[in-house]
Amino acid sequence: MTSPASLDWRTRVAIRLGTLLIRALGATWRVQVHGRQALLARDPEASRVVLTLWHGQLLPLLWAHRQPTAAMISEHKDGDILARVVETFGFFSVRGSSSRGATRVLLEAVQVLKRGADIALTPDGPRGPRYSFAPGALVLAHRASAPVVSLVAHVDRKWQLRSWDGFEIPKPFARVTIEYGEPVMLDDPDVRSAAARTDEFAQRMQQALARVEALAGERARV
Repeated sequence: MTSPASLDWRTRVAIRLGTLLIRALGATWRVQVHGRQALLARDPEASRVVLTLWHGQLLPLLWAHRQPTAAMISEHKDGDILARVVETFGFFSVRGSSSRGATRVLLEAVQVLKRGADIALTPDGPRGPRYSFAPGALVLAHRASAPVVSLVAHVDRKWQLRSWDGFEIPKPFARVTIEYGEPVMLDDPDVRSAAARTDEFAQRMQQALARVEALAGERARV
């Protein structure tokens, strides 16, 4: 967990005000979730999952998920701020970058999964390019024998920042449609083979975005 002392008082105040604003906005969002029931109904002894989500959709997805979940967050200064924000929504952070093959964070993340907590990470974070899929999620899933579950969103009304990830902020009373994908186990013979499947999993997430957009369209017509 991030130490409050690691941030100056202005940043802590900004995080507090920002969190209150997110809660106020989130209370107005009309969220519809597809595919989560299987995760909620799991036996306590069942495998935990590696959740993959695009960096630009962090806000609506973290708001909608709000389950005790680890979040893998970079050790950059911006990561200190993000860690504080996600912790206010019931997450806890694992600091580091598995996409760089950092042994320490990978081992810690494997232990988090084996202790019974899901873990979420952004395969295109922390610096992009947008919708690129770094191999860290696949390496982690293979090492922990945990399935990969994509998590995507469609927001009908939003502000979109001019950042590398096109960060999305749903407007008040926006319709937010969420889809949890089917769990995918990596049965590859070794971690190198699993890590080589990045294009496949990037395509899976793009297909999930297309599905959730279709679901949002059906919702709008009702």
